[in-house]
Order: sequence, then structure tokens, then C-alpha cells
Amino acid sequence: MKIVIDSIRYHVDTCGEGFPLLLLHGFTGDSSTWMDFCGQWGQHSSLLALDIIGHGKTDAPENVEKYNILRAADDLQQILEKNHIEKTDILGYSMGGRLALTFAVKYPHMVRKLILESASPGLETVEERKQRMNHDGKLADFIKKNGIEAFVKYWENIPLFESQKRLSDSVQLSIRQQRLNNSITGLTNSLFGMGTGSQPSWWDQLCHLEMDILLITGSMDKKFCRIADNMQNKLKKARMVTVENCGHAIHVEKREKFGTIVSEFLSY
Repeated sequence: MKIVIDSIRYHVDTCGEGFPLLLLHGFTGDSSTWMDFCGQWGQHSSLLALDIIGHGKTDAPENVEKYNILRAADDLQQILEKNHIEKTDILGYSMGGRLALTFAVKYPHMVRKLILESASPGLETVEERKQRMNHDGKLADFIKKNGIEAFVKYWENIPLFESQKRLSDSVQLSIRQQRLNNSITGLTNSLFGMGTGSQPSWWDQLCHLEMDILLITGSMDKKFCRIADNMQNKLKKARMVTVENCGHAIHVEKREKFGTIVSEFLSY
């Protein structure tokens, strides 16, 4: 379905019955990444899988200010309101995890349980954020100069996704085709507006979050395992699950295991 927020047409897929579960994909992804879980999670949750601004079938406006992660969190609030949802569970992966955490910081009363897959609260220092913004700016320039196909070829070969090369050819092709559906404007503006360098740091806010939180990482993704461990030390009600022999995208690499971990967390 389409939901219009501030002139932006958001695409949302829905399935299942039960307590609401908002699903937020990663950079270059879309709502289709969650559809294989409908049969399992739909037994206990009412799923809303969103295409984040600039991705999938949601609009990719030219105005980069609309991609600001705080503004995107406000859009989520309005999407939930239009669906008459006062409180929800949220699962966010990578970029979607940073957006999910941003929403939880801004609207804690609307979040029952929060699941963060390979996500971070941002960078702690101004200097780190400047360096990351510079890096993301260069990446955006690469996309503009070389196009989506060249970028996707580069992106699928970065070290973060090395473990995905063990997936079947058909799964890798499906991921590649989905990424190719994105637009130059959508991806470059997402880097500028919602990149790790441009978002606020939420490290100091973690201690104020009262909801149950689950942190999921893959054992081969050492950087995000360290981040999750540091986050757990600051959060009041968090548990961390590390999935063995797995990289950044647990929901892709260990789909069955990931589905069970999420179901068990939401059901207790």
C-alpha cells in the first residue's frame, strides 16, 4: 500500500496478525527482504515492512533535507498514526537499525520491543562523524559518476559482505537484482541525509531507553559485535545474540535461525 507523508509516497507491505511489528531494511535494500518471514512472524505479529525514503517503491525526492534521519523518524511516527498504531515492536537492520534506534529515542512511548540487527548508535566524536561524512560523500560521487550497476558491483564486494559469497548463486542474484532497482538520487541522498556520519550520536541516550532490546550480530562481523557489546553495557534491558559462522546480514545468511531468534524474543 501507499501512504503519503509530507508529499512523499511511502510503500508499505503488510501481512500477518497480532501486535504490530515495523520492519526497516538496510542501505540499498527494500521491504522484500522481510517477506520470506511472513509465514513465521505473521503468526504472532502484524508486519509492516517499509521501503525507507529513497529506496524501493518509496519516492526518492531531490531535496536531501527530507532524508534527514530525524525527519525520517518523524515520518515513521505519522505512518504508524495513519495505521492507528499507538505502540509497536520494531526490527531494523544496519541503516534501518539506526533509524529504528532514532525512532526509539524520539518516541520511546511508542516502542514495546526493539530489535537491532548489525546496527550502531552512530559515531561518538565530531571528528569521526566528519571523516565518515567525507567517505560517504566520495561514495555518493562514485554513484553519480558511474551509475547504479557499477556501484552495486562495488558494494557487493566490500569486506562487510564477504561472507555472502557463500550463498547460492540464485540468492546472490536476487540480492543484486533488488539493489539494482534503486535510483542514483535515492542512494546518494540517503548517504548524505541518513549516513552514519550525518546522524546524531545516540550513545549517551542508550541509558534512558526502558524497552526490551535485542541486539543480533554475526560472529564474523567483528566490528558490529564490538559495537553491540558496548551498547549492551549501556542499555538497561538488553540482551545480545551472536549467530555463529555468519556475517553482517544475519537475516539473509542464516534466515531460519534469525527467524526463530526474533519470534522467541517477541513471544516471551
